Amino acid sequence: MKKFLRWLIQTVLKAITRIKVVGYENLPRKSSFVIAVNHLGILDAPMAYYALDDWNLFIPVAEKWERNPFLKWLGKYLNFIFVDRFNPDLKAMREMMKRMAEGQTLVIAPEGTRARDEKMAQGKPGVAYLASKMEWEIVPVAISGTEDRLFWGNLKRLRKTPVLLTAGKPFTLPHFPKDNRDQALQGSADEIMCRIAAMLPERNRGYYAEHPRLMELLKENGGQPG
Repeated sequence: MKKFLRWLIQTVLKAITRIKVVGYENLPRKSSFVIAVNHLGILDAPMAYYALDDWNLFIPVAEKWERNPFLKWLGKYLNFIFVDRFNPDLKAMREMMKRMAEGQTLVIAPEGTRARDEKMAQGKPGVAYLASKMEWEIVPVAISGTEDRLFWGNLKRLRKTPVLLTAGKPFTLPHFPKDNRDQALQGSADEIMCRIAAMLPERNRGYYAEHPRLMELLKENGGQPG
């Protein structure tokens, strides 16, 4: 079934998009790393299955989709973990740590939901907490061109939607101090998001458009996304 789904996803995406992937060299050769991505539209979800040859990955999905029989069935083959976004979900966190220990790769959007206004929202600290605690390596990945407005508009006109996936250099987060823990957690989440924002077009940076850390990263890149 996984081979069929892989063929189906790639066939459909090739028919409706033109995907360019930049930064494959930044992916760690070992497994058990985190791919942190922004979330612009419905096209984002299958991108990992298109771009990565190794399907040894899993994706946290909002718990509301578990009530959909088709998505619940599909999740068994695409390695979904259904997560409660509004309450501490210890069961889901333990499952993530278990899968990472087994050598799988976590693909997650720290924003928690797609950007209805086509701009980044503030990242939630959940993945930052786990990545810091477990010393997981993080690869920031920026997705541009997948805004729902653009995708549906192109589809109606029978045009392929150009999509750019850009992987940045991997990094790790420091351990959290005992004091000001909540502030440190959010600061680490913002670090992840700023590294993604630095590779996005200005129009998509949203909450992080004027963030001081983003300004530092852009300065390091000569003011250009990358």
